[in-house]
Amino acid sequence: MNLLLAQCAPQSTALPEAELGDWLAQVPGWLPDATHKAIARRYVFDNYYQVMAFANAVAEIAHAQDHHPDMVLSYNVATVSFSTHSVQGLSVNDFICAAQVSALPEAQP
Repeated sequence: MNLLLAQCAPQSTALPEAELGDWLAQVPGWLPDATHKAIARRYVFDNYYQVMAFANAVAEIAHAQDHHPDMVLSYNVATVSFSTHSVQGLSVNDFICAAQVSALPEAQP
C-alpha cells in the first residue's frame, strides 16, 4: 500500500500487534507508545513560526483525511500523535496520516 496516496476509511478493528513492526518500518521516526495504542513523532524547528506553519500543514492533512492527531506545540518543537479512538488502538489510518505528515515540506530538516 502506498501510504502517501492512500485515503483513510472507517476502521472496525485495531491492527494486530504482530503487524506493527511492518507498519512502523513504513514511517521512519514514528514510535509506538508503551501500550502500542498510538504512534508519535517529535519534530524540532528553528522557531515558533515554523512550528505553527507545520501545525497548520498537519491540520490540512487531518481535515482531508478526517483523522485528527493530538499535537503538543512549543517554541521550537511539535509532537504529533495518532491513534484510532474507535478501535481503541492503531489502524491503517494512523500510518497513512503519519506517512503524509512526514512527507510535508515543513517536516523536512
